[in-house]
Amino acid sequence: MRKSLGATGAIVIAASSTAATSSIGIGLGLTAGVVGLHLPAIMLLAFLPVLCIAGAYGRLNLVDPDAGSSYRWVGQVLNPWLGFLTGWVNVVGTVVFMAYTVAVTGSSIIQLAGQATLHRIGGLRLDPDSTLQCTLLGLVVLFAASLVAVRGVDLAARLQKYLLAFEYLVLIGFLGYGLVVGTQPFSWGWFDPFGIPSLHALAQGMVLAVFCYWGFESVFSIGEEVSDPRQASRGGFISLTVMMLLFVFASVAFQRVLPLQELADNGAQGLTYYGNKLAHQPLAALPLVALMFSAAASLQASVIPTARGMYAMGRDRTLGPVWTRLHPRHRTPAAGTLLITAIAAALAVLALVIPTVNSLISAAVNAIGIVVALYYALTATAAAVRFRHLLRSAPLEALRVVVAPLLGALVLLAVGGYLAWSFYDSADHFELNADNGWFELLVPVMMIATGLLAAAWARWRRRSPYFTERHSTRTTS
Repeated sequence: MRKSLGATGAIVIAASSTAATSSIGIGLGLTAGVVGLHLPAIMLLAFLPVLCIAGAYGRLNLVDPDAGSSYRWVGQVLNPWLGFLTGWVNVVGTVVFMAYTVAVTGSSIIQLAGQATLHRIGGLRLDPDSTLQCTLLGLVVLFAASLVAVRGVDLAARLQKYLLAFEYLVLIGFLGYGLVVGTQPFSWGWFDPFGIPSLHALAQGMVLAVFCYWGFESVFSIGEEVSDPRQASRGGFISLTVMMLLFVFASVAFQRVLPLQELADNGAQGLTYYGNKLAHQPLAALPLVALMFSAAASLQASVIPTARGMYAMGRDRTLGPVWTRLHPRHRTPAAGTLLITAIAAALAVLALVIPTVNSLISAAVNAIGIVVALYYALTATAAAVRFRHLLRSAPLEALRVVVAPLLGALVLLAVGGYLAWSFYDSADHFELNADNGWFELLVPVMMIATGLLAAAWARWRRRSPYFTERHSTRTTS
């Protein structure tokens, strides 16, 4: 693939994948329903282990840029089975994310139509919480974004640069205004993590907040297409830091404007509700337009690294050769990009069994948060093992690429494991409902179980050399 991306493009891809506007628009309400008025505290607390994990990604990418990123690194350093599982849950988690973001995109379009006084088309009443209507509209955006992704990451980055500029301008403007004119009294207690109601609330809040930060590592999946590996590492760190500042800023602004119950009750419409509290039309529609742009950009930014991860797995023959087919002109994994799009679309249609967008988001975010904690922890452990020699030769550097990633991995495994156990312990029967603990636990369990089955198929049916070759790792880097 062509090295067509520079430093700015790397930052744009990472920031678009993290999708700050979407995370703020739909994630803060969900998280507030769990941790109460401690959104700033949980956002800062979750940033620490993720920052530790970012150090692991950055150092691994510097010595070995690879389209497979964590899939390849974990397989080389720890174990190919764990490496395949890391790549698999990353891909499946992203596809699940794309499936529900399809609905979020459609919901924002319908909300925007409602603010333009378009509430019906023919005899059909437009409902921004209807998964059917939102999914059908969102699928149109998904396929359009995928066609741009086939053209190349350079075009996608240029397009997303303008979308990001608009999003951040609107977001910062409305958040700053809300911070000044909000009527809810400010409290330093919002930053106190010890005020979070319970250990379960802390664990679930951490998983939800980690989910908000998820995506910064997508820039490492396009490491082979970035002109300098250091630019990919720099892009990941810059986007992650910007996200933290935006999330804390937004948490304080939202809590200055909205009482807790209103913040928790509005879920997927949180940013729209916030905008309507601060301004009249047409200005009140600007946050909604920003949310729509963010959701559309994150769909495109998700399909790009996912297709490249599958390309790397196809290159190792752990998956079929179809994933390695490059576009003859643009040299992008076009077949994989379109296949990922089709799979995400099919999953979005299957998700119609969940009747409302809010319930769909809640179920998907908790499931993805658990598997993200797992593969982040595996990648951090791989970095610690690979660079363990630095404990003797460069102790200060070892703090960043060995000790810190291990601590981050332990924290994420602890909160993810505790949340999984609490889901299991919260119900005594299975029910197809986003509030049922066994249903919420089933989704990440299926992601992991299907990964093990796919790994077994690749190992013994495809006889992939990934599982048998002797990987060499440079421990002197």
